Amino acid sequence: MIAEALGHALVIEPFVDTVVVAGGLLQRAGGDAAQNVLEDLVGGAAVVAVAATEPTSGDNWYSVETTARRDGDEWVLDGAKIVVVSAPFATHLLVTARTSGDTTDKDGISLFLVEIASAGSGFTAHHYRTVDDRRASDLEFDGLRLPASALLGPEGQAGPSLELARDEGAAAVCAEAVGGMRKVLADTVEYCKQRQQFGQPIGSFQALQHRMVDMHMEVEQASAAMYLAVLNLDSDAVTRAKAVSAAKATVGRAARFVGQNAVQLHGGMGMTEELAIGHYFKRLTALQYEYGSTDAHVTRYAELTRP
Repeated sequence: MIAEALGHALVIEPFVDTVVVAGGLLQRAGGDAAQNVLEDLVGGAAVVAVAATEPTSGDNWYSVETTARRDGDEWVLDGAKIVVVSAPFATHLLVTARTSGDTTDKDGISLFLVEIASAGSGFTAHHYRTVDDRRASDLEFDGLRLPASALLGPEGQAGPSLELARDEGAAAVCAEAVGGMRKVLADTVEYCKQRQQFGQPIGSFQALQHRMVDMHMEVEQASAAMYLAVLNLDSDAVTRAKAVSAAKATVGRAARFVGQNAVQLHGGMGMTEELAIGHYFKRLTALQYEYGSTDAHVTRYAELTRP
């Protein structure tokens, strides 16, 4: 898988956010505007960031306080989005906004396409670097006026597509994490073969061998769960959600265990900027919270499997 290979090489590119998640949303939305941006996305002329997380929404994409209201032939957008990954260099935004219903209703959420270059007054962005060296933005919409064509898909019916997009993103970052963990484990084993202590490689110590075996088991369990999630992306919504949440919970636990132990076995070297292990650990830590945290997916899986 592409995401797994990117994770193995620690490639900091917006593949999952732009191609998997935004691309899927555009494809399902249909219409000329979405199709044009999708073609530019495939050709490399566009970068699309998804703005769905809000200051009070946590892991719930259905919790939307951002609003969009009609004003003649235009839409007026008000609200805020946070941690919009890839937004600093994006050409377009896909923004979730409520056009009807209460804050946490699953119905009434619409998807809007915002071309950043043409966004005038009413739009501000604060750019920053995340802990894993990616770029993100916090966005504010204060009476931003959009053309009628900015609405993608039927009004108030973006919920199911967003839920699928989130599951697709979660499965993809699981694959990225598995690739990263495989690299971290391989580097740790190689380091333990070379590092000398008491006149012998530390990899010859049985206690450390047991630790690396435990790391290997976590990686393989995570890999199996990830593939099960990917294979179920085309299943019905409940089956898909259970498989994805099981994978995200399993991979999240494994990423923490493998990352922490890799740093521990490297000792002080594992904390240096010059060694890749620390950078992988930061990325594995961040992946635990993308497209739903480990705890959120444990909760969702429990709710879906409760008799």
